[in-house]
Amino acid sequence: MLFGRRYSARFLVTGPRGPMALPGLLALVSMLVAWPAAGQSPIKGARAMASSGDSIGDSAAERILVNMKEPALRELLDEVLERNPGVAAAEARARAAAQRAPQVKALPDPVVSLTAFLETPETRTGPQRLSAGIFQGLPWSGKLALKEQAALHAAAALEAEVEARRLKLLTEARRLYYEISFLDRYQEITEEFLTHLAQHEEIARARYSTGAGSSQGVVKLQAEITRVENKLLHIETRRVSLAAQLNALRDRGARAALPVLSSFLSEPAEIRLDPDTLVEAALRFRPEITAADARIARTGALVRLAEKGYRPDFKVGLTYTAVDPRDDTPGRLQPPEGNGHDIFAIQGGITLPIWRKKLTAGVEEAIELQAGAEEVRRDVIAAIEAAIGDLAQRVPLSWRQLRLVEDLLIVQAQEAAGSALSGYIAGTLNALDLLDAEHVLFEARTAAARAKTDYLIGLATLEGAFGGSLQPTTTTERFES
Repeated sequence: MLFGRRYSARFLVTGPRGPMALPGLLALVSMLVAWPAAGQSPIKGARAMASSGDSIGDSAAERILVNMKEPALRELLDEVLERNPGVAAAEARARAAAQRAPQVKALPDPVVSLTAFLETPETRTGPQRLSAGIFQGLPWSGKLALKEQAALHAAAALEAEVEARRLKLLTEARRLYYEISFLDRYQEITEEFLTHLAQHEEIARARYSTGAGSSQGVVKLQAEITRVENKLLHIETRRVSLAAQLNALRDRGARAALPVLSSFLSEPAEIRLDPDTLVEAALRFRPEITAADARIARTGALVRLAEKGYRPDFKVGLTYTAVDPRDDTPGRLQPPEGNGHDIFAIQGGITLPIWRKKLTAGVEEAIELQAGAEEVRRDVIAAIEAAIGDLAQRVPLSWRQLRLVEDLLIVQAQEAAGSALSGYIAGTLNALDLLDAEHVLFEARTAAARAKTDYLIGLATLEGAFGGSLQPTTTTERFES
């Protein structure tokens, strides 16, 4: 198009009209249509368009799972990652996005036209019966490649977000696993406490019946037994809720049986942490960084594409017009040169990008999208640094608390409970003194289980925060890549 008018170059193909005229035209058009795309590179996978550094294929979740020591937990987490519907939906969206690149890379669909003349126009060489044409749009060089790059980067970002979702899911499943393990241990400790209380209550009733004890001790022990039984109900209720949440993550029914939990069968080891090293690892391993980089690359391609909006697009085409021989008297008596020969014509057009405000707004929009993508990356990095900084301080505190409770408090509570029981049997202490000592021991054992759980959850959360597996050492923190 040139200032609203279409100009076409036309040439005549002389010779008799035959059945091969139109197929030959279509073959020529096919070659013309295929030519602009021949120089473009083949479509690459979305992974190949990811940012430099660790590829998306280096799964953060797999880096954590490969070093997991608990078989039951590993089996459970494998099932969660395999069956979780949220992950499956995200993977489907990523696969769908990967199919966008072949669509935007392709040339626009060619347009085929057919004109049948109701009133056949008479020409010097004969009346025209019909006209057929095929037209192909040709974008400015590089526009299709940039669209493809933008689509591939978008697919790479979605694929990285799938891995981020898997990593988050893995951390949440581990938290629930450890919480349920704690409740199982808490229930065991509570039941042992309840057994001791029942024994003491029986002794207190026997002593009261002989006049050696008071009724206050019996009543106090009975009240404590009732309170502990109520605590067991709360533990069971809480466990049912957590088990339902964990089963939902692995797409099972709320009442589905969980594997045997073994978190409290082995003691955790101390891990010394270097926050700077962890942050450095997170910047390489966290899929959110990969997703942010891919989105920045996508917006960069969109900026370049918008800038090419100032360049025109082209349109080329071929037309074929069927012409009958002249059947009027002069035409029959003295046929003109080219009488009844069909006509082939080449057409060309060009778009005029004259609406500058629209084009400028498009460029500005793409630039702002790029700026927003860069800010998202900064926000992701800030969140990672904050999370690792917090966890790197809290996890060692949980370890110190665990050692304090297990190495000192429980030992002292056990000695106090044994001494109180001896004094109660000897008659130097009453039932209330014994109850206090037993309660202190119960609280100490519960605190140890809670501290261990907090430490394990902290380690799991920290591994999720930097996307790798922590390994115990006596000198410095190491991570598996």
